Amino acid sequence: MATFEDVRAIAMGLPEAEEILTWGTDVTFRVRSKIFAIGADGSDSVSIKATPMSQADLIEHDPESFRPSAYVGRYGWVTADLARIDGELLRALIVEAWRMTAPKRLAASFEPPT
Repeated sequence: MATFEDVRAIAMGLPEAEEILTWGTDVTFRVRSKIFAIGADGSDSVSIKATPMSQADLIEHDPESFRPSAYVGRYGWVTADLARIDGELLRALIVEAWRMTAPKRLAASFEPPT
């Protein structure tokens, strides 16, 4: 079971990641001003940037844990129920979202710890 603090720790452990409070309530995680994850302190879910294909696979595999994100779901973003996913899957999703968002050279230089 993951928490929003896990989301924060994973996201902020990525190169050049920053946390910015947006719209007065939403915590956005960004790399070079581009958002790759959105949530809120104490929230039981997080929206994560993904491809439409990845979104479809996650929802098909586990529709209880994943759903298209509000407003940006049509672009592939997926909302994950944190109580229903494990930390390794959460880490993989956030790292992939960061890689999709970061400039190519920065993304290519990152090697996640093993």
